[in-house]
Amino acid sequence: MPDDKSSTQELEQLIAYTRNYVEYQGSLGLTGFVPQRSISLEQVREELGDCKRCKLCETRTNIVFGDGDERAKLVFVGEGPGRDEDAQGLPFVGRAGQLLTKIIQAMNLERSQVYICNIVKCRPPENRNPQTDEIAACEPFLQKQLEAIKPQIICTLGTSATQTLLRTTEPISKLMGRFHEYHGISVMPTFHPAYLLRNPHAKKEVWEDMQLIQQEYDK
Repeated sequence: MPDDKSSTQELEQLIAYTRNYVEYQGSLGLTGFVPQRSISLEQVREELGDCKRCKLCETRTNIVFGDGDERAKLVFVGEGPGRDEDAQGLPFVGRAGQLLTKIIQAMNLERSQVYICNIVKCRPPENRNPQTDEIAACEPFLQKQLEAIKPQIICTLGTSATQTLLRTTEPISKLMGRFHEYHGISVMPTFHPAYLLRNPHAKKEVWEDMQLIQQEYDK
């Protein structure tokens, strides 16, 4: 039977080996198996605080963090808040948001059953697209939101959200109609509801995407 000193040395060697192995796997980008501390949306919001990490803080009225079920199977990720969202501090409450609500209800779901957020939490001036530095400042909080929720499916709304999560420059028209992957989560890109308000003919394509989501959701 080994003595205490021998057992301690073996344990130290095992710990060192495990640490080195984990670090090696991490260097390859294979970190998904490493146990992560659970995080809550409340903790993410507290960390975000009265954010001044990018220039959007200078013109915003409210931070628009997100809204919905904290354990939702389905998360919608848009691009950025608009005027109504900035005023109310809630995502997708304007005309585009009303259309999104109708789309969700057509899927036999309610807004309260999903989670809705954006890649940036503050309104870009004149509703322009979020800029690269703004996305870079805000994306870590989106990543933590998704880590907290652990959804089964993400639906990205619009080009900026889709290209950000999928790390691609492909146009959204070439990405729609099939699932992609984000850290093991199924991702369905589709047109932003604001685009549908300007281009009603595109609703058919979006509905086809929603039907694919619905099939995956019901598995």
